Amino acid sequence: MAYSVTIPPVQVASAFGGGPALWIYNSVDVHTTVDDVGYFTNGSDLGMKVGDMVLVGKTTATIGATIHYVSTVTAGGAASVEAAILS
Repeated sequence: MAYSVTIPPVQVASAFGGGPALWIYNSVDVHTTVDDVGYFTNGSDLGMKVGDMVLVGKTTATIGATIHYVSTVTAGGAASVEAAILS
């Protein structure tokens, strides 16, 4: 299933002290699909910024969650995310 602007990610914490904002997004898409270039087609309009964190919840029979960060945002356009590597 492709991203729909009618069910966007929700910002749950604003950027504080220059840090990243936190977003939550629930989807039936697997995390590798969410990582597609420009997946959030209205990311700029939503206010997504490079470095923001996105928690992606899986809403199908296989429940799970992944952590991503916003890697690019085009002016007036899409935002791309990448899976975060936690060490």
